[in-house]
Amino acid sequence: QVQLVESGGGLVQAGGSLRLSCVASGRTSRSNTMGWFRQAPEMEREFVAAITWSVGRANYAYYADSVKGRFTISRDIAKNTVYLQMSSLKPEDTAVYYCAAGPFMTNSGIYQAGEYEYWGQGTQVTVSS
Repeated sequence: QVQLVESGGGLVQAGGSLRLSCVASGRTSRSNTMGWFRQAPEMEREFVAAITWSVGRANYAYYADSVKGRFTISRDIAKNTVYLQMSSLKPEDTAVYYCAAGPFMTNSGIYQAGEYEYWGQGTQVTVSS
């Protein structure tokens, strides 16, 4: 089992920045993909960003088109933590943000929530106009 705990959400004005953190614990050795999804009220959960890694390969990041150039996902190996740095926030970024973990994935699966095995409890991000 892998436990994921998110933090860093809050209320910010449009154009502002927030950094979300996701700390992983437990049997994390097989969770070589960690991602962020978000869900706004009455909307489906959508992919935001993910990062993958494996032995002999550099980290690789994936982003939804809606956040490219504004959000950056990164990983601190020593802290078993993945970050989502969010800049130039827009009101449409308002949602509950969920951290997720799963096995190493290729491009075909990285965007699908169903491919991730473990989920955090979510953290609310609210962007005011």
